[in-house]
Amino acid sequence: MTNAEQLLPEDPVFEDHDDGDDEFVTQSVVKPVPRISIEVFCEQPDTGVVIQRAGEDRRLAKAHVTVHMGGIPAAVKYYKDTGTPSLIIVETVEGGETLFKQLGALAEVCDAGTKVVIVGHLNDITLYREMIRQGVNEYLVAPLSPIQIVDSVARLYADPDAPPIGRSIVFLGARGGVGSSTLAHNVSWCIAEDMREDVTLIDMDLPFGTAGLDFNQDPVQGVAEALMQPERLDDVLLDRLLVKCTDRLSIFGAPGTLDRDEDLLPDACESVIETVRETCPCVIVDMPHVWNRWSRQTLLNADEIIITATPDLASLRNTKNFLDLIKKQRTNDAAPHVVLNQMSMPKRPEIPADDFAEAIEQEPTLLLPFSPVLFGTASNNGQMLQEIDPKNKTTAAIRHLSTLVTGRHAVVEKKKGLLSSLLGGKKG
Repeated sequence: MTNAEQLLPEDPVFEDHDDGDDEFVTQSVVKPVPRISIEVFCEQPDTGVVIQRAGEDRRLAKAHVTVHMGGIPAAVKYYKDTGTPSLIIVETVEGGETLFKQLGALAEVCDAGTKVVIVGHLNDITLYREMIRQGVNEYLVAPLSPIQIVDSVARLYADPDAPPIGRSIVFLGARGGVGSSTLAHNVSWCIAEDMREDVTLIDMDLPFGTAGLDFNQDPVQGVAEALMQPERLDDVLLDRLLVKCTDRLSIFGAPGTLDRDEDLLPDACESVIETVRETCPCVIVDMPHVWNRWSRQTLLNADEIIITATPDLASLRNTKNFLDLIKKQRTNDAAPHVVLNQMSMPKRPEIPADDFAEAIEQEPTLLLPFSPVLFGTASNNGQMLQEIDPKNKTTAAIRHLSTLVTGRHAVVEKKKGLLSSLLGGKKG
């Protein structure tokens, strides 16, 4: 593709409903599990492999998971001489009287407060109800996926009175100047104004962040103060530090000054982001182009990751490195979204989109054309693309990306060519 016009699709078409709203299906966010010990006793090796993979999940990062073989009899024998952990997961191929005798023996050696999850091979509602009646916390039917294990454990330790934790969405540039921050800001605006969902944008580029500039705001205080003393961050302080751009969009701005050295601690960054997630359903983190312990941890802990690149060799190399790391460390998560930006810039040689996709072994989610007038006007005015030109096809593509990263899938007409070449293809 060498012509910018070839990159432009038809605008997404949303199905209308009586209430005038677009219909969305929202995916839930699995809250990280606290620091607990989990002992697992499997009957079959395949189950042990799945649970080992679950134990490597980012949401179980604070938990200590140990896998044994032997099922319920092995667990009973093991706990005769030692205390029981926070959670025991046992697999059984038995049913009926034999199973309940084994569960009775397990109950005799369990300490008070220990939770028990049974992995069985019988899909029987009567069996399930009887086990719950006898004190089993959860019954799962094999075969399982790692995320089923993670979700079940997380639900056991979720506070039923606590509000749902917000979705964290991290935007990262493959190199400097690719437009990652601009994309993060515009997606934040779309989620807040189009989807009518509360959004907090955290600008983690403390000396050079542009969130304040792009939204025509001048935050006197912001995320830097929170990161220096994360233990002080509560709802009252957070409300004072946030700058409200609209009724639904707030920014946790960067100071944009060079008067101090910023050596951020990974735990401080995690604590601040988690605090914001407890107060807002959607948290967008705009990352600077740096690589250290805190940036790595923030990236790998995100619910969704968007990598913005341009069609050049440095972006290609760095995008491939990011994807290899992320897919290796996040085996139970979907692949990150890749956005190829500034396509078809006049007189600039570039890597064709198909070749870029082949090299990174993944289709880009979006192909955005080089649009200096549109983006430049928005930047100079302190406005978003939606405010400058809501009918522009690039603006429509960014709206589509917003539905993807929030897990909210718009109901669209089944129409040939509806989302064509600007939407790069299926994620790998």
